[in-house]
Amino acid sequence: MSPPLASPSQSQKLRVLCLHGFRTSGIIMETQMRKLDRTALDLLDMTFLDAPYPAEGKSDVEGIFPPPYYEWFQFTKTDTGAIFRHLKECIQFISDFMEKHGPFDGIVGFSQGAFLSAALAGMQEQGLALTSVPQLRFVIVISGGVLDGEHEWRDCYSEPIKCPSLHFIGTRDFLQPRNEELLLKFANPIVIRHEARHTVPRLDEKAVLPMKTFLERILSVHEEDEDGEHVILSTVKEQEGHVPEHSTATWTYTSCAALA
Repeated sequence: MSPPLASPSQSQKLRVLCLHGFRTSGIIMETQMRKLDRTALDLLDMTFLDAPYPAEGKSDVEGIFPPPYYEWFQFTKTDTGAIFRHLKECIQFISDFMEKHGPFDGIVGFSQGAFLSAALAGMQEQGLALTSVPQLRFVIVISGGVLDGEHEWRDCYSEPIKCPSLHFIGTRDFLQPRNEELLLKFANPIVIRHEARHTVPRLDEKAVLPMKTFLERILSVHEEDEDGEHVILSTVKEQEGHVPEHSTATWTYTSCAALA
C-alpha cells in the first residue's frame, strides 16, 4: 500500500465558498465534492453554505440524501426567460457572508449554485455585486448556465468575464446546452468534459488533472498584471475518468441556523 500523500498546509490552500445545487444543502454538496480525486481537493479549504430559503417543493435528492433542503432563489419559466424571486436577497446574503467570513479566493458552484458562481464573477467585474470583498481569483462551475430572464444584473454578461474559470460539463446532463452557452460568456474558460448526468462527476487522479493544474496555477499567481486584472490562464487538455472516495481536503460546513 502506498503511503498517504502529504496534505498542503493551510497557507498553500485556496479558500473557496461552495454553493450547493437546487433544493439540496451545504452538507449534501460536501458529500458530492468528495467524488473528486484528493489530488485536487487537497489544494482547497472549502466552506459549504446553506442557501437562505427552505425548499418550496420536492427535492430531486429525496431518498438519496436526508433533509433539510434549501434553494438560493425561486424562478418561474416564461417564453422570454425566467422571472426570479429573492435573487436580490440571495446575492446580498452571499455578499454579506463573504464579507464577514472571508476573504475567499474563489467560488465553487453546482447546478443552481453554479449559475450563481458564474454570474457573481461577472457582477463583480462590472461593479454590480461583491464590491466590498476582494476580487475573485477564480470560479469553478459544475453544471451551470446563464441566468436568463428579468433581473437587474443582466450586464454581468455584457463583456467577456475575465475571472479564470473551470467548467465541468456532462455529455448526458440535461443542462449541457446551457453549459455550452455559458462558456461563451468567459474570456478563456477551461473545460473538463465527462460522461455523467447532472451531478458532480467521479473523477480519478488522471481525469482531475486539469483541475489540479488550474488550482496550482492560481496558487502561483500572487501579483496582478499591469492593468490590475488577474492573469488569464491558458486552456489545458480535457480529460475523463472515475474515482476513489477518500480526501484530506479541509471542509467547513455553515448552516443557516449558525448564521441566525
